[in-house]
Amino acid sequence: MLFILLSPLSDDIGALRLFSFITFRTGGAILTALLISLVFGPLVIRWLKSVQGKGQPIRSDGPESHIITKAGTPTMGGVLILLSLGIATLLWADLSNGFVWIVLLLTLGFGAIGFVDDYLKVTHQTSKGLSGYVKLAIEIVLALIAAFAIAALTESHLSSHLAMPFLKDVLINFGWMFVVIVVFVVVGASNAVNLTDGLDGLAIGPIIIAAMTFGIICYLAGNTVYANYLQLPLVVGAGELAVLCGAMVGAGLGFLWFNAPPAMVFMGDTGSLASGAALGSISVVTKHELVLAIVGGLFVLETVSVIVQVVSFKATGRRVFRMAPIHHHFEKLGWAEPTIVIRFWIIAIVLALVGLATLKLR
Repeated sequence: MLFILLSPLSDDIGALRLFSFITFRTGGAILTALLISLVFGPLVIRWLKSVQGKGQPIRSDGPESHIITKAGTPTMGGVLILLSLGIATLLWADLSNGFVWIVLLLTLGFGAIGFVDDYLKVTHQTSKGLSGYVKLAIEIVLALIAAFAIAALTESHLSSHLAMPFLKDVLINFGWMFVVIVVFVVVGASNAVNLTDGLDGLAIGPIIIAAMTFGIICYLAGNTVYANYLQLPLVVGAGELAVLCGAMVGAGLGFLWFNAPPAMVFMGDTGSLASGAALGSISVVTKHELVLAIVGGLFVLETVSVIVQVVSFKATGRRVFRMAPIHHHFEKLGWAEPTIVIRFWIIAIVLALVGLATLKLR
């Protein structure tokens, strides 16, 4: 909004030329989202407490300590993330850019699914919300709509292609099947982040790290000079998503202020499903879907641990881990919650650096 309003005045007021720079507006989005989170966070938390009563239901089969330490903590804190991210994006991004609208609306759509799921859990005081099949069906429909919209805005020589990290100019054309890949990436990323959200600060840290990483990737992939130098697929218009990534970073930092151990509020499906969908769709736009699997490797690890646990138990009657997702396994081993969170953050940082290395190592 600010870009559209103030850029035409830059010829008369030189200082307003700053609004033409994506880097400046990304910084503005970070600070705006952070400020909104910090200012409205206490109000949102009080409101959530007043309407939820007992707070998020704690799994009876989870770690015993959670029943004592986390009982009564409100959930649906993702509302704060979406509020901050949405306002900051609308203020600082170029709203004539179609990619911005696709990613923002998809993020809000997945957030709405999570909101309904969380609402059913807290009102019925059960760990089960929306039916898994219903939730998955709605996610697939939203991802399909986003896939066709992204394809329509992407140049034809890239719209149905998958780029290979570490390889120069290697694009694999999947044709109409690429829509299936997009759905898998968006829905998979959304639910992978959701599985990671199990300890105070555990999910939001890697979300911030991944958003920062993809903010850089968006800027480079949308810039002709840098894309040519690094031999990346040039996606016209993708650079504007760096502003949205900045808003996600700021919103994440603000939420972390209240979610740091001991958490005053939980993210809930409202925030985790939305954040994962945002990262997934951004990776699709920038043609870095496979790099997301590296940068978000921690989310992948959490998901794989659940799959391995389920398959092993059904096939042999034995569990590989003491509890899945894997962060609960380490809790069962006696690791302190902050220890698990910080060590997982370290892993996320290392994976993000590896993901960034793919931009140059080709």
